[in-house]
Amino acid sequence: MKIEQMYTGCLAHGAYYLQSASEAAVVDPLREVQPYLDRARQDGATLKYVLETHFHADFVSGHQALARKTGATIVFGPTARPGFAAHIAADGEVLRVGRVTLEVLHTPGHTRESVCYLVRDEAGRPAALFSGDTLLLGDVGRPDLAQQATGLSREELAGLLFDSLRTKIMPLPDAVTVYPGHGAGSACGQRMSPDTVDTLGHQKSTNYALRADMSRAEFIREVTAGLLPPPGYFPDNVRLNQEGSEDFDLVLRQGLTPLGPQAFAREAVARAALILDTRPAGVFTLGFIPGSLNIGLDGSFAPWVGALVPGVGQPLLLVTAPGCQVETVTRLARIGYDNVLGYLVGGIAAWQRAGKPLDAIESISAAEFARRQRTGPAAVVVDVRRAGEVAASTLPRALHIPLESLGQRQHEIPRSGAVYVYCAGGYRSMVAASMLRARGWRNVVNIAGGYQALRAVAELPLEPAHLA
Repeated sequence: MKIEQMYTGCLAHGAYYLQSASEAAVVDPLREVQPYLDRARQDGATLKYVLETHFHADFVSGHQALARKTGATIVFGPTARPGFAAHIAADGEVLRVGRVTLEVLHTPGHTRESVCYLVRDEAGRPAALFSGDTLLLGDVGRPDLAQQATGLSREELAGLLFDSLRTKIMPLPDAVTVYPGHGAGSACGQRMSPDTVDTLGHQKSTNYALRADMSRAEFIREVTAGLLPPPGYFPDNVRLNQEGSEDFDLVLRQGLTPLGPQAFAREAVARAALILDTRPAGVFTLGFIPGSLNIGLDGSFAPWVGALVPGVGQPLLLVTAPGCQVETVTRLARIGYDNVLGYLVGGIAAWQRAGKPLDAIESISAAEFARRQRTGPAAVVVDVRRAGEVAASTLPRALHIPLESLGQRQHEIPRSGAVYVYCAGGYRSMVAASMLRARGWRNVVNIAGGYQALRAVAELPLEPAHLA
């Protein structure tokens, strides 16, 4: 038996490849399926099953594409109602792959149809658990995403999750290896460990949600406390995973349409397209097409697109670093943003040669910010970090607006005078600065290096967030 984790860091997502003898299965695949096909071909194995732990909200699955290309059977848990051919497994049903078996454990809570797959080795011993979003390392899946679909409250779903963990997961042997659906950075949980594989025994001793003496009421209270609203694209992804999505190859082909400056400009107006500039912040700041939104490919690109660009059907035009077009369209397609009209061939240099206008955003060092604070007029300072990040300290009188809330709270920022923006390290602040610039704020200044750089400047006082 061979189990391989195929981890995608920008989504904090774990897909899995299981192979035994001449058969294989894939668990929770991403939309671009070629890596899984290559892996099975390398082993000379036939892909028998595509195993889904639930209808995912944070990415579009490749289940249908794998089934079409290989003849594999898509498997969901009880209560799942996909809009395409799939096997709906019963609780306790056993699936065979080569010389090993997988037992379907119905574990509702994160969603109603959630399942885990318990792998038993050739001797029938429990060996591994594909736990999906039921059990994460250090956490469990948030219980608020399926409220609308189920008609249950998040407290009721949390209660189901408590029962699932206590009756299906915790009785398993401590030596079982846990392969979760996500790692730290995913919006599907709150307190995830940076590790991506662990033993169940270690999770029982370290995961707050698996405390042996925890009551049902305590569990519900703790797993529902402090939940932030889910990213806006989550319902769209659930729908695509349940109803079906367009083939990734077609999406990629459309998104890779090369557009010269004139055609690019025409499309932007005619299609009301958003210009998404994915170059690094330090390059973007020097010159960009007016009205562009900068979300750098070098950060948590896809989740931020999903959080800030309303509607997966939004027409998009891309400006990328040289050679990054395929990666950009791929990452967008992973979360359902399929309406990419094309990219600017030749990049910003071609735009300039065509005599088209450019905009720029001033980006200054933390030391320069301190000097201006000391010698210049009072200015508005916006901290776009999340609440947990500002809990220790922030700049005095800084206006705290988390980046994901900026679109709803931009009215709190004065339009006159300079507006200085910072985050932890400079990625999110440039996203925020580009948003404000595109929406009419003319004097927006990015603080390069963010809070990490500000902490190193002695003359800048810091104070606890509750005093700010």
